[in-house]
Amino acid sequence: MVGGLAMESSSLWVQALVLLFALATFLGLRSFPKHALSRLRRPSHSSLQARRHFVNGAQLLSRARASSNKNSGGRSTAALARSACDEADRAIALDPRDAAPHILKALALDFLGRRLPALRSIDAALSPPAAKSLAPRERGDAHFKRAELHLAVNRRRRLDQALADLLQAVRLNPENAKAFSLLGECYEEKGLQDEARRAYETAIGIDASLVAADEGLRRMPAAKMGS
Repeated sequence: MVGGLAMESSSLWVQALVLLFALATFLGLRSFPKHALSRLRRPSHSSLQARRHFVNGAQLLSRARASSNKNSGGRSTAALARSACDEADRAIALDPRDAAPHILKALALDFLGRRLPALRSIDAALSPPAAKSLAPRERGDAHFKRAELHLAVNRRRRLDQALADLLQAVRLNPENAKAFSLLGECYEEKGLQDEARRAYETAIGIDASLVAADEGLRRMPAAKMGS
């Protein structure tokens, strides 16, 4: 029986490794959630069941993202994403202190176009005690996602909130080129041209292929000589 549990735990770890890598690639959250993944090696009383729900939810969301046709002979992408939310809720009920299922739920809700509930889920992930389960870079990536959601909900009214999150994002994960690029956009909208230029330049320095940062930098007026 002990051997069977060990094999099951090992199988879950392998599934999580593959699925979480796929999620990280899709979302641009480069380290999400490596710290959560490491916790798969330390099973506890109810954590194994919570992880199973998390892995199932991650797999469902991955399938939803990979589907190119909502009604292509199987479950629709919306149905898959809703099921991912359900699995995330089950994981949260078993282990509310783990930020990973809160983030998974936010991603699934965002996929469904439900931005305000997604924002609440990210808030839960970034609130104590769940935030303690995230490494600094992962927490930075979560701040970046929350900034994106703020802007998607109401770009004008939530600009300052997004800006605050992006400053945290680049502080905690200084290799997140997309966060610097979005920071440049926020500075640009606030009329802070010098700050916007520096943010775009930093983004391009990290990832020269980032089109949004390149386009943003081209919009900037020429820097004053001797400034």
